[in-house]
Amino acid sequence: MKTAKHILNSTCAALLLSVAPLSTWAQPTPGPEQSRSILIVGATAHLGTGDVLEDCAVGFRDGEIDYVGRRFQVNQQKYDDIVDATGQHLYPGFIVTNTTLGLQEIGAVRATQDQYEVGTFRPNVRSVIAFNTDSEIPPTVRTNGVMMGQITPRGGVVSGSSGVVHFDGWNWEDAAMKMVDGIHLNWPATHHRHRSDGKVDLQRRKTYDRQKHEIERFFGEAQAYASARPGSVVDVRFEGMRGLYDGTLCLYVHTNDARAITEAVHFKRDLGIERMAIVGGYDAYLVADLLRENDVAVMLQSVHSLPRFADDDVDLPFKLPKLLMDEGLTVALQVDKRMTEMNSRNLPFYAGTARAYGLTEEQAIQAVTRNPARILGIDDQVGTLERGKTATLFLSEGDALDMRTNSLTHAWIEGREIDLDNRQRQLYRKFQTKYGAEVLDSPAPNN
Repeated sequence: MKTAKHILNSTCAALLLSVAPLSTWAQPTPGPEQSRSILIVGATAHLGTGDVLEDCAVGFRDGEIDYVGRRFQVNQQKYDDIVDATGQHLYPGFIVTNTTLGLQEIGAVRATQDQYEVGTFRPNVRSVIAFNTDSEIPPTVRTNGVMMGQITPRGGVVSGSSGVVHFDGWNWEDAAMKMVDGIHLNWPATHHRHRSDGKVDLQRRKTYDRQKHEIERFFGEAQAYASARPGSVVDVRFEGMRGLYDGTLCLYVHTNDARAITEAVHFKRDLGIERMAIVGGYDAYLVADLLRENDVAVMLQSVHSLPRFADDDVDLPFKLPKLLMDEGLTVALQVDKRMTEMNSRNLPFYAGTARAYGLTEEQAIQAVTRNPARILGIDDQVGTLERGKTATLFLSEGDALDMRTNSLTHAWIEGREIDLDNRQRQLYRKFQTKYGAEVLDSPAPNN
């Protein structure tokens, strides 16, 4: 008969065996603060401004870019380390928007999901404080050049507030670039698909007017609260919305429907909300004039998707970035609400698809660098390779927008060189060895 001691020892042994396989992978340690100045020479630099520099020289020290020009113009003696990147491409760090990276580890395990909160109107909920820097997923994303992200809550009518982080920190305080950049509003659907006798009709939702009225009432109360003198009674929900009325925060309206987009823009004007971006925006090209006249940006749904309607061109999702940019709108690419953890690493290739369907190469790069930085309000720090900007950038041996050639050799976040290895690459090398395949000298592809 087993004693309690034997049972305890057996249980501990089983736990150790179950945990042991997990210990074979260690998260990359955040890079040390930049102590030596660095000059990158010889690469083709895509500045994010729409300009390209051949045989460039880009220098940075103390985490800040202090030189952008041609190699023959720079005094290389002023820098401690020279990186010869001849034949490579240099880019600003890519920015993924509307993602739950770091908020969810395993979709099928509820305990690893931290993107939802209780309640319908919860603008005071800050997603950035739940960002998990020990997640195994961000290292797989930055291997493709995605260095920063807008961490966004989900659910409810007002989901909460998003924040912007970079993917190299010991904790969320280290990673946070902007604690709160905006409030997320899920605009109610105006219509639903009604099926009858084998036919599908679009019919107006009976609950739409009531839901819209609730939103208008809530935001109207928040506007009144923001304009009133501070009193003894504090409403934490309305405190979280003050920035919408003084221009410090952006209102992100999640919707795809043309009518809903139109009503959201009128809602913005009526309440005096200064900054707004449409998230999704499938029908945005149909109301582009209205969006442009009201300075409303679009964080466009994944271009790797099917058309919403049978009458749409089969390649319409691929062409939407081109259609919107031709209308003079500020357009950023994003990864939608579903499977954002997996799809975030494909962000560069969404830009590559948009390039194949009409955007110039530099426009496609701007859709994942400068434009999202402008929408998020961090363009004074990142998004372009310019003097005074933070040194968040990377080198690729090939075209970073092409999954066949994107292969990073170096990457820096705020001047710190980061480790480009990740768990998926480790498993790739492990099973190459197991099955007798030749192990590559270079890191495994991450595409």
